[in-house]
Amino acid sequence: MVDPDEKDSTGNPVPSRALHIVGGDKEVKLSFLYPASTGRNMEEILRVVDSLQKAAKHKVATPANWKQGDPVVISPTVSNEQAKQMFPQGYKIADLPSKKEYLRFTNV
Repeated sequence: MVDPDEKDSTGNPVPSRALHIVGGDKEVKLSFLYPASTGRNMEEILRVVDSLQKAAKHKVATPANWKQGDPVVISPTVSNEQAKQMFPQGYKIADLPSKKEYLRFTNV
């Protein structure tokens, strides 16, 4: 892949850095495109891989800035009864102004 706005000293386009993560189901789960002038952040790439693996295995999502060991969010498609069975270690329900109990955190 080339970045048409990035040129070398001879005026030729400079390749950009692309990263694609493909899941076991052979679908693209993530695509990063870095300009040639920007280095890749390997910590972020590993964080994303950890997040994708947890989401696929446990029906959870990871919040912004999540790191390995931090709580994850239980999918809203999982009922409280299912959550009790799936997460026997327990979970915490966020106290929302609406008093709805859909935002639940657990550790996996």
